[in-house]
Amino acid sequence: MKAVKQFAITLGLTFAGLLLLNAFAGNVAFAQAALDPTQDSIPIVSQLSGGQTSLRGIILTVVNFFLTFLGLLTVVMVIYGGFLYVSAAGNEDNVGKAKKILLFSVIGIVIIVASFAFVNTILQVGSSTGQ
Repeated sequence: MKAVKQFAITLGLTFAGLLLLNAFAGNVAFAQAALDPTQDSIPIVSQLSGGQTSLRGIILTVVNFFLTFLGLLTVVMVIYGGFLYVSAAGNEDNVGKAKKILLFSVIGIVIIVASFAFVNTILQVGSSTGQ
């Protein structure tokens, strides 16, 4: 349990450091963004959305980001469940807990992949018929 706590603290500190780095490095790039009257959108919107300027493109980018994050989270849970299973040492309570975590993680991965396919199909079909 101590190793899991240390892993969570390390992961949290890494995430916080990356957020701070992104915040400070982002200000340098955003300072150069200026309004161009010949363009339809503000350049900062294009930079923040990965080059997307349409509402569908922005929604697709945001949804894909969250689904990727949830996929990463479920992979971490699979690793945690596997660690619990291996370290159970015959304790039936820990084996049962590990099996539950693994089962729900696999169900989560299936739901995430299905959501990814559904959202991408719907938004791309809608954008191709609208043009």
